[in-house]
Amino acid sequence: MTTIADFSAATLRGEEQPLSAYEGQVVLVVNTASRCGLTPQFEGLEALHRELGPLGLAILGFPCNQFAGQEPLDADGIGEFCQANYGVTFPMFAKIDVNGPAQHPLYGWLKSSTRSLMGDAIKWNFTKFLVGRDGRVIRRYAPTTEPSALEADIRAALAV
Repeated sequence: MTTIADFSAATLRGEEQPLSAYEGQVVLVVNTASRCGLTPQFEGLEALHRELGPLGLAILGFPCNQFAGQEPLDADGIGEFCQANYGVTFPMFAKIDVNGPAQHPLYGWLKSSTRSLMGDAIKWNFTKFLVGRDGRVIRRYAPTTEPSALEADIRAALAV
């Protein structure tokens, strides 16, 4: 059975990071963009990271430029933007595709593990996937779902 631990992704520094590093944690995977109307969600994501990270939550940000070109920055620019504007301390990865023939394998698996009302495709920035301690997807959330609205589900997954 496939789990999140079976994947790896490049960090903003270009180093390949096995996602098995998050094995046993609850993981929230989010495709992000710095120039999107939903970008202020970084603040809520960081708040969840600071509050629930010590209890076993890992938030993983995956920048994507597939939606109206809203992530034009390079890796250095993404890191600087997230830190300077939102104080992001959770892991951010290199820019990826979440749809289409060049989609990152992680996103192929995330999408096939859950179905949205609109089908498999990621429709916009800040689509979120909650992954349990067992490495399997628990739920998919719409881009407009505020991070604070996920807290009860995250706490349930953390069993706290």
